[in-house]
Amino acid sequence: MLAIYPLLKAAWVVWFFLLFGFILAWVLRPGRRHAYRALADIPLRDEAPRARRPNRSI
Repeated sequence: MLAIYPLLKAAWVVWFFLLFGFILAWVLRPGRRHAYRALADIPLRDEAPRARRPNRSI
C-alpha cells in the first residue's frame, strides 16, 4: 500500500488540475457572457421590489 501512495498523490494533483481547468472553461465560455452580464446588473436595477403574496394553499 505504501508503494502506491506516491502514484495516487500524483494522480490526485493531475485529476484536480483537469477538473479545475474544465470548470474554468465552462464558466468562461463565450456563449454565457450575456447571461452573466444580465445577472451582474440585477443589483443596479431601479425596479421596486415586488410585494410577496401570502401563501394560501390548504
